[in-house]
Amino acid sequence: MSFADQAKKKYVDPKKLGEWADWMRHEGRTIATINGSFDLLHAGHLEILFEASLQADQLIVLLNSDESIKGYKGEDRPLVPLKYRQQMIASLYFVDYVSSFSAADPRKILSEIRPNVHVNGGEYGQDCIEAEAVKKGGGKLHLFARIPGLSTTAILEKMRATCV
Repeated sequence: MSFADQAKKKYVDPKKLGEWADWMRHEGRTIATINGSFDLLHAGHLEILFEASLQADQLIVLLNSDESIKGYKGEDRPLVPLKYRQQMIASLYFVDYVSSFSAADPRKILSEIRPNVHVNGGEYGQDCIEAEAVKKGGGKLHLFARIPGLSTTAILEKMRATCV
């Protein structure tokens, strides 16, 4: 079995996320969600993903589609296409499931999943765009403090500075 085949075992079809979440709840499991591009995976991502995994029985990582990333980060992003970002995230032992969404923001998908806990970077605060959808579904927010210097933007800036 290939690496890609192994990773696919953790994929949840975006069109079936509501059904998946209902099944998880029926099985008595709690659900944690986290969303983002997770482009150029780094130690800061690993820290927040691990923290997210501790918040519920099952962690599902919701990845922005390539098109949505281009819309908010620019035409030169993502650096790593969705297919490979899914494989990298799925390879982490503490991530239970991986899916994706193509909207500009995750509110619709979070309304379908109704997570028990949604994890977000502390820089977005309790009033982040996800807050209303999560709370309306009966969930709560868990904020994680960003580790200084560990962001894709900071890493890219450092790389650009050394290439000049």
